[in-house]
Amino acid sequence: MTRPTSTSTEQTADGAEDFTTGEGLRALLNRLAEGGEDAWVHDPVARDLMEFAADKYRALARKHRLDTWEAVTAAFDAMQYRSTREANDPWAIITHAVRITCVYEERAQGLLCSVHQARRAHVSAFHDPERFSERDTALADYHPAFHTTDLRPSDLEPEPRDSLGSAQACMSAGSAAEDAIAMLCLLDWPADTARAAVEHVCGALTKAGTRQSAYETLRRDRHARALLDLPRRSWAALLKALLGNPHPAYVATSSGRGILLRLLLGETLDLLLRDDDLILALALAAPSGGGGESS
Repeated sequence: MTRPTSTSTEQTADGAEDFTTGEGLRALLNRLAEGGEDAWVHDPVARDLMEFAADKYRALARKHRLDTWEAVTAAFDAMQYRSTREANDPWAIITHAVRITCVYEERAQGLLCSVHQARRAHVSAFHDPERFSERDTALADYHPAFHTTDLRPSDLEPEPRDSLGSAQACMSAGSAAEDAIAMLCLLDWPADTARAAVEHVCGALTKAGTRQSAYETLRRDRHARALLDLPRRSWAALLKALLGNPHPAYVATSSGRGILLRLLLGETLDLLLRDDDLILALALAAPSGGGGESS
C-alpha cells in the first residue's frame, strides 16, 4: 500500500530535517528527487543521511561478512525508487532491500559468481566450493565419485552374485555353507559354533537378499552373537570373512567377495586355504571358550 507524496518536512530542534523518522525521510527523498541529478552531490543533508545509513546497517553488513559501504550502496539504490518514497514506512522498505542485497552478495562471494547469478534459484541451490585441503580426510577416502573399481567378467554375471539364496543356487549354496563350516573347523573353531554361525549368516543372507544388507544387519545383531556365545572380535571377523569386506574399494577383490561368494563362483576349499590373509584372520579370531568380551 502506498501513500501520496508529501511536501511537509519534519525538523529537529535545531531546524535540521529529521530523516530518522519515516515521514522525515519521505520528505527528504522527495526534495532530493525534485532537486535533480546534482541534489545528492551538493545537499549537506544527503551526506548526513548516508552516514546515518552506514551506522544503521553496519551490523547487518558485518553479519554477512561485507563492507559497511556495500550495505550503504544498497540503501542508496533503494532510496531512488518512487515506491520507496510512497511507502507507508520508507525505512522498512530500505532495510528489506539492504538485507536481501547482503544475503545474495554473500552467496555470490561464496559461489564465486556475480550477484545477478546468485539471485537465481538454480544457482544459489549449490553449496560453496571447497578446496581439497579444507578437510583432514583426503577427498578420495570419503567422496563416492572416487569409489570406482574395474569390472571383471564375473561382476557382469547375473545374480546370484548378490542373492545367494535364490532358487537356482540352492544346491550350490548348501555346498558352499558346508565347505565354509569345514574351513572354520580346520582353523580350530568349535564344530557346533561354526555350524550354528554359518547357518545363521546364510539364513540372514537369504532374508536380506544382498551381502551388504546382510552384513549391516548381522553386525548390529547383538542377540545373535549372544546366542552363539561369540566374542565381538570373533563375530566381526567371521562376518567379514563369510560375506566380504563391505567397503567399496574391495568390491572386486577376494577380500570384498567373502568365502560364500568365492565358493559359489567356483573356488575350492583347497584354494581358499591358500589365502594367507584369510586364514590368519580366522585363526586369530577363533573363540577360545566363549564370548568373554563385552559388547
